[in-house]
Amino acid sequence: MKETQNFTQGKIFSPLIRFALPVLLALFLQAMYGAVDLMVVGRFSSSADVSAVATGSQIMMTFTGLVSSFAMGATILLAQQIGRGEGKNGGRTIGACIALFAAVGVTLSALVAVFAPQFSAVMQAPKEAFELTSDYVRVCGLGLSVIIAYNLIGSVFRGIGDSKTPLLTVFFACIFNIAGDLLFVAVFKMGTKGAAIATVLAQLLSVVLSFIIIWKKDLPFEVTRKDIRFDKAILKQITKLGLPIALQDLLVGLSFLIIQAIVNSLGLIASAGVGAAEKVCAFIMLVPAAFMQSMSAFVAQNVGAKEYGRARRALWYGIGMSFVVGVAMFYLSFFHGDLLTGLFAKEEAVILAGADYLKAYAIDCLLTAFLFCFLGYYNGMGMTRFVMIQGIIGAFLVRVPVSYLMSRIVPVSLFRIALATPCSTVVQITMCLIMLIVVKRKQKHLSNE
Repeated sequence: MKETQNFTQGKIFSPLIRFALPVLLALFLQAMYGAVDLMVVGRFSSSADVSAVATGSQIMMTFTGLVSSFAMGATILLAQQIGRGEGKNGGRTIGACIALFAAVGVTLSALVAVFAPQFSAVMQAPKEAFELTSDYVRVCGLGLSVIIAYNLIGSVFRGIGDSKTPLLTVFFACIFNIAGDLLFVAVFKMGTKGAAIATVLAQLLSVVLSFIIIWKKDLPFEVTRKDIRFDKAILKQITKLGLPIALQDLLVGLSFLIIQAIVNSLGLIASAGVGAAEKVCAFIMLVPAAFMQSMSAFVAQNVGAKEYGRARRALWYGIGMSFVVGVAMFYLSFFHGDLLTGLFAKEEAVILAGADYLKAYAIDCLLTAFLFCFLGYYNGMGMTRFVMIQGIIGAFLVRVPVSYLMSRIVPVSLFRIALATPCSTVVQITMCLIMLIVVKRKQKHLSNE
């Protein structure tokens, strides 16, 4: 039986980098996956289509983020089981995940497809883009079960220390999506609806190929049909770990939806500009996002083995690497944002609006190097409730109020509205640093007993 990747012994820096690189490449391809939709639509369709895809994808990201964050409970549980030498329980864990997320997928798929116009209305989609936004959400909603399966595969394999298989699955999805966008949007001129169809079909094909790969792959445990059931003991553990992360990501996602709605109320140009800027953000935040996911699995294994010192050292390695890249991303985004947003829009007004919004996110590039690694560390520690609390405070006590207040200042500036994000990040980092001191003292006290 194949062994899992063991992070509890030996060097820290090189194994962490080797594990993070496939995660980074997978996130890059995933960002490309979403960016291609907007890029192709921006080149071959109107600003209304750009606004629709931007708003619709934000809505879908909230739902998929909710489920994939909940699946992080499985990632952490599997990694801790491996760290404790209980990898044989992995079959039960994965089987319970399949049963749970199949039920969730069917329910959410029906919900989103039926209420697509209501979601578009809540987001204050511009009048010119309202029907297009509803179409995008409806089509993606019908394929939500496929999107959930696609994300669950990645979560499970990262939990067993395998970051290469998720990279392969997202690679297939990205290739299929590019081909689908060019076919449905550029050739068939289907605009927003074509981009949505390409997204769902690409992930369907990716899931099918992923199951073929998994079927032929040696796993560190067996997964049988008997394992695919609602195992109360396993689901309780997954829920305890994953639910706080899911709630945090849901509420943080809602805060960004509120900001998008505030921007949408400013008109079509602002809406499309922010949509283009958000796609750029998916790229400039890739490195800290990769370390956040990698840190969770790395730290969870070491926590399972009670190697707390190794876990903290991994945290500082991740922050250091992320910050170096963050400096470069800051320069590029702050001083050359128009070049970046120009990849997703062709109208000068939209490009300039997006560049103005992006300047504030350039500041956040320096800060997320700390925040994302801290979140990965605390998730791996199993402190998902703290992660939820700090996320909610940052979102609803800082980000949303600041963005709203800034939108009331005349003349309205997208840069000032976007400053809400780095403001909330500063507050969250402060909370994480205080908690780190508390955790370190607690661990030192336990080791002296």
